[in-house]
Amino acid sequence: YYITNNLRGLAMTLFHFGNCFALAYFPYLIVYKNSKLSEYSSFWPCVKAGGVYCLTQLCKMIILATFFPTYEVPVGKIDLHGELMKGAVELFDLIGLFVIISQQIGRGDLKILVAGVGWAMAELISMRLLPLWVGARGIEFSWKYIQLSFEANISLAHHIIMAMLIWMWTRNNIEKSVLPLIISLLLLCSSKQTLLELLGTLFHVSSFGILSINVLVTMLVGLVATHLYINLCIQDNSWGNPKYH
Repeated sequence: YYITNNLRGLAMTLFHFGNCFALAYFPYLIVYKNSKLSEYSSFWPCVKAGGVYCLTQLCKMIILATFFPTYEVPVGKIDLHGELMKGAVELFDLIGLFVIISQQIGRGDLKILVAGVGWAMAELISMRLLPLWVGARGIEFSWKYIQLSFEANISLAHHIIMAMLIWMWTRNNIEKSVLPLIISLLLLCSSKQTLLELLGTLFHVSSFGILSINVLVTMLVGLVATHLYINLCIQDNSWGNPKYH
């Protein structure tokens, strides 16, 4: 009876981990298999994009540790200056994505997918694999790991949108009137996580409330970015220059 209960508990924990793992990782596989990444055999370019992600995060950690040391903050209060500085350092993500896009050879949509999927996959492995492996196999069920898996899906869309905005920003034929909007969206994307953390701390928003706001903001930014991208593709077609879209 004791052995049966242990085996049943082990099966349940592995089942929970399998669900969380599938929810987090399968969308990445689906995007890769059903996009031009698979058609153009872009696995190694995505791996290189992941390498740029790791290098960028290392630079951010060094800068934060060197120039913005952390201080003890009383319980219930928030280090606003430190959070703002951390948000400023997040701009290095934009630089990393720009490097990937500028070095990638091929069509514009392929550059966007390589940068976005490669970056998001590297973040998924480095930031979420270990918590899922250690936590989701625990004895007690927790919604925290389901939420972590949903955040991985949001992160995939978020980084593809960022890559799309950066690619449009690099275009020479982009309308000057659109540039302020693109830059504003990029700044919002880069500081989104910091703003969400501040929102949760200052207004005591629940974790699922933060997740819902994250989904809503990502969808709105994605709709605007997609609209700008489609207009740019139509403009390229009208100029007889289809290779960039």
